[in-house]
Amino acid sequence: MLARRALLTSATAILVLSLAAPAAAQAREPIPMVATFSILGDMAKRIGGEHVDVTTLVGPDGDTHVYQPTPADARAISEARILVVNGLGFEGWLNRLIDASDFRGIRVTATDGIEPIVFGDEHEHGDIHKVHAEEDGHDHDRGDQAEAGDDHDREKHAEVATHDHEDDHEEEAHAESGHDHHGAFDPHAWQSLGNAVAYVDNITDALAKADPVNATDFYRNRAAYVAEIETLDAEIRNIVARVLADRRTIVTSHDAFQYFGRDYGLEFVAPQGLSTESEASAKDIVRLIRQIRELGIRAVFVENIADPRLLERIADETGAAIGGTLYPGALSGPDGPAPTYLDMMRHNAMTLAQALTS
Repeated sequence: MLARRALLTSATAILVLSLAAPAAAQAREPIPMVATFSILGDMAKRIGGEHVDVTTLVGPDGDTHVYQPTPADARAISEARILVVNGLGFEGWLNRLIDASDFRGIRVTATDGIEPIVFGDEHEHGDIHKVHAEEDGHDHDRGDQAEAGDDHDREKHAEVATHDHEDDHEEEAHAESGHDHHGAFDPHAWQSLGNAVAYVDNITDALAKADPVNATDFYRNRAAYVAEIETLDAEIRNIVARVLADRRTIVTSHDAFQYFGRDYGLEFVAPQGLSTESEASAKDIVRLIRQIRELGIRAVFVENIADPRLLERIADETGAAIGGTLYPGALSGPDGPAPTYLDMMRHNAMTLAQALTS
C-alpha cells in the first residue's frame, strides 16, 4: 500500500512539474531589449540582470549625435520587446530606423518625467553655446514626452509610445531645423544623477510590465542601483566642494555638461553647441579664447567622442593645459576608465577636480 501511495505521489509530482515546465522555461527566456546608446544599455543590464538580452546600437566611445544606423540595427529593433531611448531629440535618426524596422514592442523614453534644461532661444548661433536652466512651467513642447499627452503615468506612456509616433516625427523635424540639431531642450539629462533615478524608474516599470513574473527581481535591482546612484551623488558633491569658486568655469569640446554644472555649481562653456554635428565658427573660437584669458581658466577638457584638435589649438593659444578626457555621452570600453554609467560619472568628477585643484 505504501509503495503504491508513493508511486501515485511521484506520478502526481512529475505531472505537476511537466505542466509547469513550459511556463518556467518561458519565464527564464531573456527579454530582447534594444538601447540606443551605451549609457542606456548599461542601465538596462543593471536592472534586467539575467532576465534580459540587451543590444546597444551606439557602443562604447560612439557618438550618438552623428550615428548612422545599419540594417542590423533595424533587425534588432524589429525583434525587440522593449526599446529604450533617451528622447528630447537626442537620437535624430531614430524615427526613420523605427519605421524601417516595423517595431511593435514597448518604447520607453528614459527622460519621461524629468524637468529638462531649456536651450535659450536668446542665444545667436554664433555665440558661445551655453544652456540656461529656466522654469518651463507646463507650456513647452516636451518632445518625446508629448506622446503621453498630459498623462505622466509611465506604463501608459510606454503603451502609447508603441503605437503613436506622430509627435515624434514632429520633434524630429523640429530638431533637424532648430538649434544644434536638437529641439528646445538639452538632451544630455543623464549628466544629472538625480535624473538618472528617473531613467532607472522608467526602465524598471517597462520591464515589470513586459515580464511580471520577474518583476520582484527588477524592483530589487532598481533599489540597489538607486542606492549606488545616491551614494555617488554625495561622493561627487564632496569631490567638487574642493574646487575654489574662481576655478569653476570649465571648457569642454561640446555643450554636454549643463546638467552636471547645475547640480554641482559649475559653469561649462564650449566652442561647439549641444550636438557634435555643429561647427564652431571663427567668432566662437575667438570669443572663447578671450573668455579663457579674462577668467584665467587654467585647463580645458577633451572628450572621448570628439576630435581633440580644436581644444588642443585653444589650449596652445591661451596657455591652458589639457585637463584630461571627459565622457559626455558614451562609455569607455571594458578596460577604460568609464565602462559603466556610475564609473563614467565618478571619472568625470575626479578628472575635473584633479585639474581644477592642482
